[in-house]
Amino acid sequence: MTDTITHAEFSIDQLLDKPWITIVWDDPVNLMSYVTYVFIKLFNFSPEKAHELMMAVHNEGRAVVSSGTREEMERDVQRLHEHGLWATLQRDDKF
Repeated sequence: MTDTITHAEFSIDQLLDKPWITIVWDDPVNLMSYVTYVFIKLFNFSPEKAHELMMAVHNEGRAVVSSGTREEMERDVQRLHEHGLWATLQRDDKF
């Protein structure tokens, strides 16, 4: 069995539009409790999920907090910046 993607599985629009992610990066300024709060407020994560992502940011230096279209990820990055977090977007390398 191979892991190749056939043209029937994804449309061109999906391949061009969907593979974007928002990454939150570790910084020396924000408290861990504040980062958890922002994740809950902006993304409606459960406290457990928000804490897990905050710990990934703290321990690994970054965490992916959302995925979707480029426009959606630009909006998420802007909202994170408005809350003082360091965030970027990039194409998801899974495709």
